[in-house]
Amino acid sequence: EVQLVESGGGSVQTGGSLRLSCAVSGFNSDGYSIGWFRQAPGKEREGVSCISGTDNSPYYVHSVKGRFTISKDNAKNTAYLQMNNLKPEDTAVYYCAAQWSCTVVQDTIWPMDYWGKGTLVTVSS
Repeated sequence: EVQLVESGGGSVQTGGSLRLSCAVSGFNSDGYSIGWFRQAPGKEREGVSCISGTDNSPYYVHSVKGRFTISKDNAKNTAYLQMNNLKPEDTAVYYCAAQWSCTVVQDTIWPMDYWGKGTLVTVSS
């Protein structure tokens, strides 16, 4: 059974940084892709970044490009999302997700098969 557990959320002020972690278990190899998604109050869930399991190539949606960095440590079965220069509009519950591929269409990251329960990030002005 695939399981994902996020950690690292919290409250920061505008311009601050947080690093989210996603502990992954249940895959029988390291070739899975990881996506980070978020859902702000009253808004639909959106993908913000994903990293390919085949070549570790990252993708970022326009709103976070240059501020967020995704990474994946196969030895630790953990993925990360380093978030810098946070803005109030980044406030959301952040979810990590996984499947064998990362699909992006017109700057939209498609939902994945497996999901964590989320961690809350609050950015105050």
